[in-house]
Amino acid sequence: MAVLFVLGFASGLPLYLTSQTLQAWLTTAGVSNERISMLSLVGLAYTLKVAWAPLLDRYRLPFLGRRRGWMLALQIGLCAAIGAMGCVDPVTDPELLVVLAVGVAFLSASQDVVLDAYNADLLAPAERAAGAAVYVLGYRVAMVVTGTVALLLASHVPWRLIYGAMAALMVIGVAGTLAAEEPAVPAEPPRTLAQAISLPFIELWRRLGPRRLALVLAFTALYKAGDYFAQALVITFLVRGAHFELSEIGAIYQLLGFVGTALGGLVAGALVARFGLRRMLIAFGLLQASTNLLYALLAVSGKSFPIFCTAVLVDNLANMMGTAAFVAFLMSVCSPGVSATQFALLTSLSSVGQRVFGPLAANVVDAVDWSGFFAVTSALAIPGLVLAWFVARQPERQPEPPAVR
Repeated sequence: MAVLFVLGFASGLPLYLTSQTLQAWLTTAGVSNERISMLSLVGLAYTLKVAWAPLLDRYRLPFLGRRRGWMLALQIGLCAAIGAMGCVDPVTDPELLVVLAVGVAFLSASQDVVLDAYNADLLAPAERAAGAAVYVLGYRVAMVVTGTVALLLASHVPWRLIYGAMAALMVIGVAGTLAAEEPAVPAEPPRTLAQAISLPFIELWRRLGPRRLALVLAFTALYKAGDYFAQALVITFLVRGAHFELSEIGAIYQLLGFVGTALGGLVAGALVARFGLRRMLIAFGLLQASTNLLYALLAVSGKSFPIFCTAVLVDNLANMMGTAAFVAFLMSVCSPGVSATQFALLTSLSSVGQRVFGPLAANVVDAVDWSGFFAVTSALAIPGLVLAWFVARQPERQPEPPAVR
């Protein structure tokens, strides 16, 4: 669990540096809402990562094993790419900044592929919800660092130094990788690239059947769509819509968000163990769906610290509970021999709300204002909840090791 916490930190560190912290940087630099929302496309690597995930199932580097070798190489690449981002002026050289941000997102998405596979291979069924909670807690600690620290320092320290410091923190992930144990894989990895591409999909089709597979894929794409869509402009809303200072956002949004995440992880682990994964998917999903309405209330009321604090705490509590149950469900679907590709497929689908439709967020704000925008994001959760009901009603079959011939 300690190793999972550290690896979660390494996974979460690059995310804000190409999303919310980058939003803050560009907002203070005077970049328009339209251009900022278009930067949601920088993160398409998180959606498209399934395209190269078979390479990570098929090939291994000549050190540290099948999973840890890739983890180490990608973490070193992230150190270099994040540091380079901070050396670019977003106003005079926006194209180069976009290229570097895309590179960071690509390396980060690839790291996530390997780390997700590592978790799925390592954790026993009874450990999945707790393991997911600990991993996501480490992830959120990194987001507090890259969000809170960056935003608090932004008025006093050049962005190049902030990004340089964040790059140096990837060394924590390197230490976690070196301390981790390589999980035992119960089946041989694919022996050819063709097998690495085809076997994950064939295995899912055979084990789940076409109807069940379609249901699982649709549920995965829609369960967190509303939350992800809201993230496309949440920092910009807090600055331009609710008129908070970056230092206030850093102190409240990030720190209270971390408190909510920590509490949500503890609650999720206990409730899933007590009531089971299926029922908690629905309960946590309902709670997630309602929390964006608190941001709608903040948009109507104007700058209000009590509403802001309540919204951040409750939103992150609910989001962590939903994420822990959701990730545990995804782990239950994956087969160890090809877990990198299968998990990448599922998590790619789950990010569609932000990565593909994120650029439309500015249009929604223009049409219905900020309060309407957050009401829309709450409504987007409804299809996922309906699908959660049907997914939860069907028993999960444990994956068998895929036969590789």
